[in-house]
Amino acid sequence: MHAQSKSAGAPIHVAIIMDGSGRWAVERGLPRTEGHRAGVAAVRRTVSAARGLGIRTLTLHAFSADNWQRPRQEVAHLMNIFADYLGSSIDEWVANGIRATVFGRRDRLEPWLVAAIERAEARTRQGSKLHLRLAIDYSARFAILQAARWFQQAQAVTPQSFSCLLAEAGNETPRPPDVDLLIRTGGEQRLSDFMLWECAYAELYFSKRMWPDFDAVDLEEAIAEFHTRERRFGRIPLGAALSESGRMSLESHL
Repeated sequence: MHAQSKSAGAPIHVAIIMDGSGRWAVERGLPRTEGHRAGVAAVRRTVSAARGLGIRTLTLHAFSADNWQRPRQEVAHLMNIFADYLGSSIDEWVANGIRATVFGRRDRLEPWLVAAIERAEARTRQGSKLHLRLAIDYSARFAILQAARWFQQAQAVTPQSFSCLLAEAGNETPRPPDVDLLIRTGGEQRLSDFMLWECAYAELYFSKRMWPDFDAVDLEEAIAEFHTRERRFGRIPLGAALSESGRMSLESHL
């Protein structure tokens, strides 16, 4: 069944760890920076396809806190790519009802990049068809620790209130919905400190496709796979529960 028809009426939150851009470039004898440039095209394809596949919130892991350990020149190149992508996409986002936000730490980003982020967020604030979230200088562990510090002073002790504090720790309010589907490209099968709290019940999908090669068809296949899975959240499926109830009722009369 076509993924779009299965997703109709059930908007979901999809998060993607965009892995493999550097390896994609190295395999082709190119500088790693060329892989990151090619990855921007994959981002554009994915954002364009998202709304037609029932995605209401799309979160892309762009730069982790651990990525600061990469060579300085590569990091600087990535920051320029982020600023260029934000600036060149604003008009398209506004025209298509896309709201863009960036979450993660901002105190370690250059002022010119923070300004580019704030411009994009301000211009797209009214977008209601798709929420595009970009994780830049993000660490789930750091966000959880920061929220835990604030949580000690909070009045209500609930998962919901902690989730709100977690969003604040990532410089984002209101808090986004929990992740329904987490996709990781590039062949690796780990979470890499990405949205650990929000992915507690997410379905996981690992693709061997390097991120620059990822396209709308790959995204549609991941969504189709997601819709074949039974999400029980610890509960017994209704059919199984009814069958078990009937069996126990029969046994009680024997």
